[in-house]
Amino acid sequence: MKKFKISLLGKVVIAIAAGILFGQFLPNSIVRIFVTFNSLFGNFLSFAIPLIILGLVTPAIGELGKGAGKLLAITALLAYGSTIFSGFFTFFSCEAIFPSILPANTELAAVENPGDFMLTPYFVVAMPPLMDVMTALLLSFTIGLGLSYIEGTALKDGFTDFKEIITMLIEAVIIPLLPLHIFGIFLNMTVSGQVAGIIAMFLKVILVIFVLHVLLLLMQFSLAGSVSHKNPLRLLRNMLPAYATALGTQSSAATIPVTLAQAIKNGVRQNIAIFVIPLCATIHLAGSTMKIVACAMAILLMSGEPITLTSFAGFILMLGITMVAAPGVPGGAIMAALGLLQSMLGFNETLQALMIALYIAMDSFGTACNVTGDGAIAILVDKIAGKTVEKEVSQDTF
Repeated sequence: MKKFKISLLGKVVIAIAAGILFGQFLPNSIVRIFVTFNSLFGNFLSFAIPLIILGLVTPAIGELGKGAGKLLAITALLAYGSTIFSGFFTFFSCEAIFPSILPANTELAAVENPGDFMLTPYFVVAMPPLMDVMTALLLSFTIGLGLSYIEGTALKDGFTDFKEIITMLIEAVIIPLLPLHIFGIFLNMTVSGQVAGIIAMFLKVILVIFVLHVLLLLMQFSLAGSVSHKNPLRLLRNMLPAYATALGTQSSAATIPVTLAQAIKNGVRQNIAIFVIPLCATIHLAGSTMKIVACAMAILLMSGEPITLTSFAGFILMLGITMVAAPGVPGGAIMAALGLLQSMLGFNETLQALMIALYIAMDSFGTACNVTGDGAIAILVDKIAGKTVEKEVSQDTF
């Protein structure tokens, strides 16, 4: 008999519902036990974030040095450009929409200053990180770029092993404990009377992001259609099997065979598609970027914090690079983004927990947007690259 398994999204939904339910009647003394766990887990997460960045981003950047040179450059630039466009498109759209549907609410001040309104832990254990987030990012970029050029393999193998350790840490410790952490956050917010506004915000943000990601796909395929002189709606319709597969699997990697087949159906040459689609599954994360930017803006707005283009511009540009570490790791995109949220936008552990819960609630849609957009990137690369690059990738791939 096959064992029933609850998805991460299912666990998060149960944790939120349970936190709201038990917050109605549990005494403060019991609630503070979970608040203490949240404090310990949050401090451990702060300790682990630089290690996660170093362990995931470094080998991911190092691996980008492999492959056909010109084709790699064209694909990487288009993928990064698409991801960055998604971030700024989301920022300006949400800047116009959110103030009218998510007015700053002083009752949600506890989200930003939990110590003033919410229950406190019984004790706190300091877990200082080995380095700050920006140091970890710069070190990852420096070593990763070096690994992509050097011939030796010792350091590459070392970082590959380190990546496995970090992946195991995420899969075996952080992800399994996330629902309990989220349960504690919502339990505490229910006791302090904050939860109603948060749930309303969740529903509104999810609706806005769904509409925006449909618009983003229409823009991506309109560009691909104009360059290839093909009907953009037909191109997008051909990619719907990949979209549906990603909704079900929540994995860009698992959807690669379907995305590849549909890209070829759209007229992309096979040699080009074989190279571009798996690469874009790693580096093209327009949908994930949209979710993170929109969720971050909503949470900052609801907690009464200012939202400025200056702060978000740097965040979006860095996010497009950092999230190459995301694919293949459960919750990888939000895990990779936590360091930037903390260092560039000032997210504390409570805001990070809300961010994780809101992000996971829409995980399938972000992945579907990512892989469907890969089809548009493949069309553009196929048109721009020409026969010279096709010959180059043929020699390097086969």
